[in-house]
Amino acid sequence: MVRDIKRRKFIALGGAAGIVGVAGCIGEDAEEAENGDDENGDNGEDDLEEAQPEEGGETLSLHAGGTEGTYYPLAGDMKSIVEDQTPHGIQVQSTGASVENAASLGREDTELALVQNDITYFAYNGVELDEFEDEPLENIRGIASLYPETIHIVTQEDSDIETVEDLEGASVNTGDAGSGTQVNALQILESAGVEEFDEQNTDFGTAADQIGDGDVDAAITVGGYPLGAIEDLSATQDISFVEITDEARDNLLDDAEWLAEDEIPGGTYDGVDDDVETVSVQAMLATHEGVDAEVVEEVTAAMFDNVDDFTTQSEFIDVETSQEAMPIDLHEGAEAYFDEQDVDDEDADDEDADDEDEE
Repeated sequence: MVRDIKRRKFIALGGAAGIVGVAGCIGEDAEEAENGDDENGDNGEDDLEEAQPEEGGETLSLHAGGTEGTYYPLAGDMKSIVEDQTPHGIQVQSTGASVENAASLGREDTELALVQNDITYFAYNGVELDEFEDEPLENIRGIASLYPETIHIVTQEDSDIETVEDLEGASVNTGDAGSGTQVNALQILESAGVEEFDEQNTDFGTAADQIGDGDVDAAITVGGYPLGAIEDLSATQDISFVEITDEARDNLLDDAEWLAEDEIPGGTYDGVDDDVETVSVQAMLATHEGVDAEVVEEVTAAMFDNVDDFTTQSEFIDVETSQEAMPIDLHEGAEAYFDEQDVDDEDADDEDADDEDEE
C-alpha cells in the first residue's frame, strides 16, 4: 500500500517528541522468521530438547524468536549455561519474537523472554502498538540488556538509493505488520522526512527474495549482525546498505531514547567494504514479577559469571553494560545480583542527576 506518513498518529513517550504509531498485532499463524529477530516467527515446532532440571530445581520457559534469527541460538546458550550452573531446567520455545514474547510475559505464560528494549517499553507503558494500547503490562520486569540489534536497510547495489531520504516514493518492505521491525522502520522513515512510499509487509526472508528479484526497492530488518538471510543474499546478489544520515539519526535519537548510534562494519557482508552508519536497539532478557527472586538471581548469576560459554553475541554480553538502555524496572532477583557486582543503573543515575539540577 502507499503510505502517507503525515497522516500517522503521533504519541508522546516519556517526555520525548512523538513518534510514529503502528496498527496491527501478532497472529497465531505468523510465518517463520528467516532473519531479523523481531519478525513474526514460528510457533514452537522446532523447540530445543526438553528442560533438564535437577532435584529441587524449577523448569523455566524461555521464549526466544524464529529458529533462523539470533534469539533462538542465544536462548540455546542460556539453556546450556543455566542447566550446567544451577539446578533449574530451561525449555526454549521458538516464537514470533519481541511483541509476542512481551505479551506472553504479561500473561505470565513464560518465565523468561528475549525482547527488544523498545518493545518492552511500549508493553510496560501500554503505548504505540495495538497489542498493548491502553493495556500496560505492568508486571513485566527486566533482567539485563544483552547486545545491540542493528537496523539494516538493504537495497540492490545498482540502485540509486544511498540514504534514507532517497526512499521517498520507493517501495519499502518494513517487516511483518505489527512487529517491532515495522515500528523501527517507520520511525526511521519519518525521521528522514520520507512522507510517501509503497509499504510492503513480510518476514525478512521473503523481503530478501523481493530484493533479489527486484520486487521492492529496499527492505528493513533488525538483528545482531551478521544476519543469515543477508549473508545468503549477498552471496548471490550485489547489495548495498542505505545509510541513515546524521540529520535523520539525530532526529531519531532525540525522539526515541531507546535507540543508539551504531554501524555495520565493512566486510561484514560480501561486497560491502565500507562501514555503514545506522542505529540499533538493545536485545534484553525479561521476566515477570511472579517469578521467584532467588531463581532469577541464580539465572542472572549463571549467565554473567559464565559469559565465555556463550557462542552467540559473547563479545557484547557484559555485566558492565547490563543496565544500558534498560527501559523498565529490574526484577528484584536481577537487582540483587547486580547490586553484589556493584553495577550502577546509569539511566536511574542520570534521572537522579536531572532531578538534583531542577531543585
